[in-house]
Amino acid sequence: MENLAISLNNPAFWQDRNVFVTGATGLVGGWVVKNLKKLNANVVTLVRDWVPGSLLNREKAWDYVTVVRGDICDQELLERVLAEYEISTVLHLAAQTIVPIANRNPVSTFEANIAGTWRLLEACRHNPTVKQIVIASSDKAYGEAAQLPYTEETPLQAKYPYDVSKSCADLIAQSYANTWGLPVVITRCGNFYGGGDLNWNRIIPGTIRSVLRGKRPQIRSTGELIRDYVYVEDAVSSYLLLAEKLEEIPSIKGQAFNFSNENPLSAVEIAQKLLDLMGSNLKLEILGEASQEIKNQFLDATKAKTVLNWKPLFPLEEGLKRTISWYDAYFQHANG
Repeated sequence: MENLAISLNNPAFWQDRNVFVTGATGLVGGWVVKNLKKLNANVVTLVRDWVPGSLLNREKAWDYVTVVRGDICDQELLERVLAEYEISTVLHLAAQTIVPIANRNPVSTFEANIAGTWRLLEACRHNPTVKQIVIASSDKAYGEAAQLPYTEETPLQAKYPYDVSKSCADLIAQSYANTWGLPVVITRCGNFYGGGDLNWNRIIPGTIRSVLRGKRPQIRSTGELIRDYVYVEDAVSSYLLLAEKLEEIPSIKGQAFNFSNENPLSAVEIAQKLLDLMGSNLKLEILGEASQEIKNQFLDATKAKTVLNWKPLFPLEEGLKRTISWYDAYFQHANG
């Protein structure tokens, strides 16, 4: 078995396991599939759109995973996949994740994030082979809270379209666990970053791309918004470890877990760190255009550390260095 950069409870858990991954062309999904391959799992992915620059294409993952073309809202398709491939573990990462897109087109976001979740859970309810389901929620599900950091006891009280979509999916997952005993657990994480994120309006890939092209990096907001930043391989660790623990500790069914390195930073601070690491003298351009976004959000990860024995393996600077290296190689290849 290849060396893994993530922490696991029981790597043998994944060997020859039939795993269904939604959102495989996204940032975290691509890294999840890459690591499941190293663990010798049998991976089935659901892909709606062909994304040429995705990590799965760059890694030629299509050579070792089963690809089903379709939409997360197609319940009949989901039931067929779970049954025909005898899926044991479901990792649900598919979502529309961009806040400005949700503000401009909330219906597509609600369809993907809310309807997609309940249709997948309903399909799981009809397939007895499914033993573990990990649902990716978000710190955005909490909405704006008077007291920070968020703990898992903080009420879900989102107001804006993307945040509401994550609150709804989170509560629906809890409902399926509590009403029908479905083996569901929920992750709530901060902002993911790492090589493979091609959503350039996000601050980390957008800043890196600007520096590599010699352009001033732009910050959509005032630069004062405070967020958690979670390196992608720590995110992978959280999803896989949680599935393993669900088999070991059935009592966590229906529960949510925060995952965070507990080092919140403002948008200006994270962008400036990138500039410093890249040796750039470029000045940030603050646009102040972002609206309907929560000012400050960051998480307390005590529960994940104590119940799951999880911990982040990559300090912020190490994660950023790895991310910069990935994009440097990406653009060299693109320009070659």
